[in-house]
This record gives sequence, structure tokens and C-alpha cells, in this order.
Amino acid sequence: MIEEFYDLSRPLLDADAKAMELCKERFAELEEIKEYNQLKMLRAFTDNYVGGNHLVGTTGYGMDDPGREKLAEVFAQVTGSEAALFRSSFMSGTHTLTVALFGVLRPGDRMVAVTGRPYDTLQGVIGIDGTHYGSLMDFGVRYDEVELLSDGTPDLAGIAEKCRGAKMCYIQRSRGYAARPALSLDQIEAISKAAKAVQPDIIVMVDNCYGEFVQKKEPTQCGADLMAGSLIKNPGGGIAPTGGYIAGRADLVELCAHRLTAPGVGGEIGCTLDTLRDLYLGLYYAPGVVCEALKTSVYASALFEVLGYTATPKYTEDRNDIITSVETGSPEGMEALCGGVQQGSPVDSFAAPIPSDMPGYEDPVIMAAGAFTMGSSIELSADGPVRAPYTVYMQGGINFNAARAGVLLGADRMMKLK
Repeated sequence: MIEEFYDLSRPLLDADAKAMELCKERFAELEEIKEYNQLKMLRAFTDNYVGGNHLVGTTGYGMDDPGREKLAEVFAQVTGSEAALFRSSFMSGTHTLTVALFGVLRPGDRMVAVTGRPYDTLQGVIGIDGTHYGSLMDFGVRYDEVELLSDGTPDLAGIAEKCRGAKMCYIQRSRGYAARPALSLDQIEAISKAAKAVQPDIIVMVDNCYGEFVQKKEPTQCGADLMAGSLIKNPGGGIAPTGGYIAGRADLVELCAHRLTAPGVGGEIGCTLDTLRDLYLGLYYAPGVVCEALKTSVYASALFEVLGYTATPKYTEDRNDIITSVETGSPEGMEALCGGVQQGSPVDSFAAPIPSDMPGYEDPVIMAAGAFTMGSSIELSADGPVRAPYTVYMQGGINFNAARAGVLLGADRMMKLK
């Protein structure tokens, strides 16, 4: 059907048909996960008696905001957490993670990143990028890290050694811009056990960005004490206009609330204005939207494998985040793939992505994102730092049929470079 709307070559259409056939079994598995998570979501809404009055926001200080508090209760239940902050006042995933880190760490504490060097923008938060804008290291928090093993799996022996005496074991679930797989929930649980075996009171924190609702459980149900993420990724369902969440142990979430607002004030304030309906609706739709994004990810892996490119994870592998990486082989290949994805976007389809410098990144970054929400990663997007092996990281797709078109348009431009 896509050939009625876009002029694609016969070889590409044949590759598309083959990829769709290859994906059938995985699509069925993803639909089963979606059904489970959607029913779990519905039960959380009904168990907590969400009413129409909860969809109306507050102004000013936001004192006694029933919608804000009820939304946190729903998210805590659906993720198996004791408590949660689920708010539009978080400005980004990086901001949310920063609030969590500063909320629970104190001068003299040591955090250990056990999945290697964290994502680019977190390096400035920690202070390991050499900048000094009030980072954790500026405030006397010590930092250590454990690299993943050569096969991308956690180094449990190294984790046990480094976590002895540490305050926090920090896990980045998704790959970021690293050439390694996303962590499974079993791996997160194994890391937690290894760290707590040598340091029982250690705080296991997970950067859960891109990982929400891809499986039937969340990290806080698999040994993590705290997790955080962005609402313009998975849990916002493509509807939340901004925001983030922190969830986990109630005492730790409370500490984070006092960092988000002010010491002694905590989560008692924070007006919601006109955002609550979008946050509730986005969260409710999130399991279905994440399934669409996962189907896009699986399809992209299959298509590019058929076309002879290296794409990870393979379409046959379990998904632990919504990201598929494609090695394009050159800067021109990156621009071609990103340009095609941009062409297949509902907003700014006419724009031409080009590499540019971005705050927090060492290399120029190219980004394709014709999204209804600026910076949204649950909508189809493609980006990456321009460095060998010139990998583009694709994520999102709130509607598989449309996202499939964007992937095909990117592949079409890449084929024309040959």
C-alpha cells in the first residue's frame, strides 16, 4: 500500500515484504506484552478510583492537588513501587535523573556506575566531563565505574568489588550512544544481588529511560530501589507534553521530592496547571504506544538486516528498550537515514537534518525528529553523534504504519548512495 503514496524501488518493496514476514512471530509476542501491561494499567486506574476531578489542575503553590497525588499513586502501583513523583515540573530525563541523584547522595558518598560511562549529558551532572557547574563531584560526591564485559553483559565480580562501601549502584538500562545491548530485567536483578551481597544498604538506582513497559515488569520489581525516566519517552504515551518520574522506595522518593522543590517542603507543592489530563491520558495509552514503538524497532532491525546493514538488536532478540541502532558506514549514510526519517515525519517533514554541536555532547550530533512534542523520543526519531562507525539510533513510533513509512524512506535514501 505504501507505493500508492511514496515512490519506492521494487528491490526496497521486496525487502519490506520480507521484513514484515520475518517479524510476524515477534509482533505477536509484543502484542501479548501490550495486553498484559494495558490490563495492569486499567486495574491501577480503577483500584485508585481515578475520577474526573483528578484531571483538573491547580495554580500557584499547588497545595492539596488531588490529581497530582492520585497520578503518583497510579504510577506507583503500575510499576510495583512504594511511591512515585510523576510530574510535568521535570524538564527532561537528564533533569529528572539529576534530581534523583542529588536527592539521595551526600558529600563523601560514592556512586558506582556499573554499566560503564553514563550517557553523555549525565557526565556533566556527575562532573566527569571536566566542567564545573555544580556537579556531584563539585559537592564532594565520589565517582567510580565498572565497565561491561566484552560481550556487553554486567561484570558481576567487578561490581561486587567496587560496590563495597559505596552509597549507590547506578545502572543505565538503555544503551545511550554506546555500542552495547540494553540490560534485561534479569541482568538488573543480578546486579542488584551482587551489589547488596557486599553492601546491603546500597541504593540501586536505574536510569529507566526508553525501558518502561517493554516487558511485563519494571526495575523496581526486580531489585532496584529507585528508578527515573522522562515522560516524553515511553510513559507519556506520546501525549504528555513534558515531565518525568521518580519511583521506588518511599523514603528515597521523599528525599527526591525535597530536592525537586525545597528542603522541608518536599512533594507538598507544585502546581499542575493544565497538564493533568494529558499526563493521565498519556500514561493510560503508554502500553499500546510502546508496543507500536517496539514493532517499529523490530521491523527496522529486520529490514536493514535484509538490506545488508548491521542493526542491533536483531529482530529475533528480546527488546529491553525501544532503540534499534543501524551502522550506516559514513557521515553521508547518517544524513541519508536521518533525512528519510524526517521526510516521513508528520511535523517538519520538509526539514533537512544536518550535524551540529549540542550541549553535553563531544561530537556533532545529527537528529531527525518531526514530532508533535519537541524532543519526544517515543515518536519516531533517529539521531547519533557523527563518529565511526557512524551509527544512527532509531527509536519511537507512536503508530507503526506511519513509522514503517519513515523507516522505508530512510532506507530508500541510503540505497541511493550505493
